[in-house]
Amino acid sequence: MRAWGWIGPIGVALLAFALRVWDVAQPRILMFDETYYAKDAWSLLQHGYVQDFADQANDQIARGDLTNLMTGEPSWVVHPEGGRLLIAIGEQLFGLDAFGWRISAVVVGSLTVLLLARLVRRLTGSTVLGCFAAALLAFDGAHFVLSRLALLDVFLAFWILAAVACLVADHDQAVARDRIRGWFRPWQLAAGVFFGMACATKWSGVYSLAAFGLLVVVWEVVARRDRWTALLRTGAPAFASIVVVAGAVYLLTWTGWLVHHEAYEARFGFGYGTYSDPWGAYLDRSPSGFLGETRDALRSLWHFHVMTFDFHTRGLDAATHPYQSNPLGWLVLDRPVGVDAQNDLPAASCGAAADSSCIRVVTILGNPAVWWAGSVATVGSIVAWIMTRQGRWAVPVVGVLSGWLPWFLNDDRPIFSFYAVTVLPFMIVAIAMLADLAYRSATSVRGRYVVMVLAGALVATAIGLFCYFHPILTDQLVPYDTWYSRMWSPRWI
Repeated sequence: MRAWGWIGPIGVALLAFALRVWDVAQPRILMFDETYYAKDAWSLLQHGYVQDFADQANDQIARGDLTNLMTGEPSWVVHPEGGRLLIAIGEQLFGLDAFGWRISAVVVGSLTVLLLARLVRRLTGSTVLGCFAAALLAFDGAHFVLSRLALLDVFLAFWILAAVACLVADHDQAVARDRIRGWFRPWQLAAGVFFGMACATKWSGVYSLAAFGLLVVVWEVVARRDRWTALLRTGAPAFASIVVVAGAVYLLTWTGWLVHHEAYEARFGFGYGTYSDPWGAYLDRSPSGFLGETRDALRSLWHFHVMTFDFHTRGLDAATHPYQSNPLGWLVLDRPVGVDAQNDLPAASCGAAADSSCIRVVTILGNPAVWWAGSVATVGSIVAWIMTRQGRWAVPVVGVLSGWLPWFLNDDRPIFSFYAVTVLPFMIVAIAMLADLAYRSATSVRGRYVVMVLAGALVATAIGLFCYFHPILTDQLVPYDTWYSRMWSPRWI
């Protein structure tokens, strides 16, 4: 029954939504980098571009006082506008409070669960395995916490997964029709839009765009007899549908900046801080006509990008952070990130021993059952790709490597393990595809039964660990010993 291909995944996504939306407004403060993105989103709503906030703005917002929050000066935003625009939707609907700035992440995180189920179903042909994969994501701690924060990474993960799902659908259509199609390929166009939104959320989305853009061409070249013809007839349309469209979408998300470019030019164009080089002599004259102003606005946006790129590549070299970590350990949960903590609360408030204390924390900590199994499965997928030479194995492998390896280029500045949430769906794809391979390879009913039991045991373990870690993911008041017992490694503290 085809309906179950939607009913099952939607059911798991609704469960994920219920888990994520419950008490999402606690704590009612700006946690971690919410202090940037939630306020920036509000400024976009109020003024059309991001302004600096007053020094005491966080305290004012916590009190519900939204008067005189901004200074009127344009702010130096070091990530594109796409993620803030999504956060702004929640704030537009519910206001500048904890629920308002987090609800967009809840919705997008839950949609990612649905999207993963459908992608796995397409790759394996199994609705059960689609729901299996969706459940693993629904009960992962890192994705859960990021789906309850006004940060950018859960949006980035969604857009990348959406783009890849479109490319897989496009490839399936091309194979089914057994011919190289023309320039108009709707699934590729949709992928271009989604990759554009990924890059407009964080620049790191460019790596996934490049990797999967190349993979699309390789898929079709390998599948055709006349490979040179296939390369010429698929490469150019794919570049236009994916890369050019992504670039247009990316630029469109900067509309607010472009409309208010004069404000940015006045503050940053003649030198700012250590960035003393002016943007150009064109700032000293008034542009003539619409085209002249458009040209100057685009030139200023380019200079703003150069300044921001320099910040990301050199401006943080001397910076440190207690929760920074090396990408080498991200996939095995070497160093989770604490985004909020209230320590040494009275022992009586949580029933702790008199000589102890209570604690509230929000920790971005992945589910060990999911991440550790996913790390092994990623290696298994590489082996399976080599052994079977089936192009579908490229989806988890390229998804993980394109989202993880580029961070080794930036390990000389503070970076955090939760950046790897973009590769988590692809690690889960690897788990599901290996389970599918094991099930199909089993030569007896008993063998297939063992595969099903092991898959069920993994989900059950993930659910159990999610419940176990839930108090330290959700700011619950617990005894200090309860928190400490969940710190399985000194690196987790």
